[in-house]
Amino acid sequence: DKPQTSNMSIVFADEGFQHILRLYNTNIDGKTKIPFALTSIKGVGRRFAFVVCKMADVDCQKRAGELTEDEQQRILAVIQNPLQFKIPQWFLNRQKDHKDGKFKQLVSNLVDQSLREDIERMKKIRLHRGLRHYWQVRVRGQHTCTTGRRGRVVAGKK
Repeated sequence: DKPQTSNMSIVFADEGFQHILRLYNTNIDGKTKIPFALTSIKGVGRRFAFVVCKMADVDCQKRAGELTEDEQQRILAVIQNPLQFKIPQWFLNRQKDHKDGKFKQLVSNLVDQSLREDIERMKKIRLHRGLRHYWQVRVRGQHTCTTGRRGRVVAGKK
């Protein structure tokens, strides 16, 4: 006769539990806790996800699949306009945008779109960084003489 061991496992109630949520064109795993599930959205990190949950009055210990429709809408509202919910400007991932000078939080496909626009702007005004992007060489000041030879044809040094 073996003594019963308690296995710590998550019991999911079938009614109202979603195994996959869809927020911002991203599939979110319903089995993970809400803040960590939100990090699968591009442009939302762990710190921002925890702040969003606090501002939306959502329990951080709940699983993402247990979210009600109302809680999902509150989370989306906080991510959409974080400055109205008293999230400081320094917390956002797009500060002083080049086009309008505003502070915003970019999520999902807006992150890729703005990165592409920034690189195109740098190329257009012939910025050093833009030229390096155009030439497809290292942009951030790395040494290129002996490293990074794998993908390209290399001219040797005399």
